[in-house]
Amino acid sequence: MSKNLDFSLEIFPPKISDGIEKIYGCLVGMSKVAPDFISVTYSAGQAKKGLTTEVCQYLQNTYGIPAVAHLTCAGQTRESINLSLEEMKKAGIKSILALRGDLTAEKKVNDLVHATDLIEQINAFGEFDIYGACYPEGHVESPSFDRDIQVMKMKNDLGVKTFLSQLFFDNKDFLHMRDMATAAGVTATLSAGIMPITSAKQIVRMVQLSGARIPSKAAKMLSKYENNEVALCKAGLDYAVRQIRGLVREGVKSIHLYTMNNIHTAEYVRAGIEDLI
Repeated sequence: MSKNLDFSLEIFPPKISDGIEKIYGCLVGMSKVAPDFISVTYSAGQAKKGLTTEVCQYLQNTYGIPAVAHLTCAGQTRESINLSLEEMKKAGIKSILALRGDLTAEKKVNDLVHATDLIEQINAFGEFDIYGACYPEGHVESPSFDRDIQVMKMKNDLGVKTFLSQLFFDNKDFLHMRDMATAAGVTATLSAGIMPITSAKQIVRMVQLSGARIPSKAAKMLSKYENNEVALCKAGLDYAVRQIRGLVREGVKSIHLYTMNNIHTAEYVRAGIEDLI
């Protein structure tokens, strides 16, 4: 089986009210997993105090781990985006995951309508490597899967070098998207986004937000361990490891693990695929 699998993690900053100190212990554990990079999520609320930028800077300066800062354009103006980019540049951040972000009553479309608009603005600013998002089961607001592939190609042509996929639980969905994107001329790396099922309540919420479906094998697992959270966590982590190993057998060379800031999740999955990395 081929070696040299890229393995990265996603974490989120603490709430503003908690302060940056809350995540220091988490970062110690995550750094020991030795990921190729760690992406740090973003929200307008966090951005007011720059927690995404601060966590990225701390990761790079303290542990020497490359950081990818998420940046969303929903509810922002071109001016506010440029202020964020200036802040990230001063902090030494080199990579940004460009996203539209969720639209809410508070975060409506302003100057930038799509993630592609944000990518163009980052390009105009310069000095950043740009990551993009992709959706193995299609974006929940997309009119068709073909349109999703067209958008991937647009992002690819705007300079996105790596796509991080939304979570999925059936490898066939990711592999279908990969094949469609490749046929459309997408040349960027496609990194498979894996979220282990460690809590029934948590996964139901994530599925509702993302629109991801739960295939029969995962549904049976949830049903079997619905009254035993400890056993469900173990089974869910094993399911994620099997998912990754199956993807690697199909030629996937990059995995992005959604950790939900759980150090045990990162350690367990890393140990389960150590021979592939």
